[in-house]
Amino acid sequence: MASTTTSGTQVTARRAALTDPGYQAYVILRTGFTVAPILFGLDKFANLLVDWPGYLAPWIDDVLPGSAQSAMYAVGVIEIVAGVVVGIAPRFGGWLVAGWLAGIIVNLLTLSGYYDVALRDFGLLLGAVALARLAQRYHGNPS
Repeated sequence: MASTTTSGTQVTARRAALTDPGYQAYVILRTGFTVAPILFGLDKFANLLVDWPGYLAPWIDDVLPGSAQSAMYAVGVIEIVAGVVVGIAPRFGGWLVAGWLAGIIVNLLTLSGYYDVALRDFGLLLGAVALARLAQRYHGNPS
């Protein structure tokens, strides 16, 4: 009978958590910052959404070995890993994605004509920081 009570208590707590706007925001951000990096990381191998090598600043391409497309393969792997980390450990993954976005912003600010994308990525960086902070409260303890 105790397991029924415990189970009933857990269900009640989970339902209460789902009505908490903070928890809802956490779930939305965690889902978005898990799925988007994985999808965009996979696209670095296919270039279906955009010609990704065109977003790499020439000075970075000059520093890295290989072609810009080779660099995008590495970027794709990093983004996929970042998305998986957010899914598993959002307190760490949120900061990881924020740091990665900071690097992307630096790249875009040194590549003329992409300031609007850099500004958008700054907004995403703020969302990743918000995820990390919300995960501090909600990960593993939705109530």
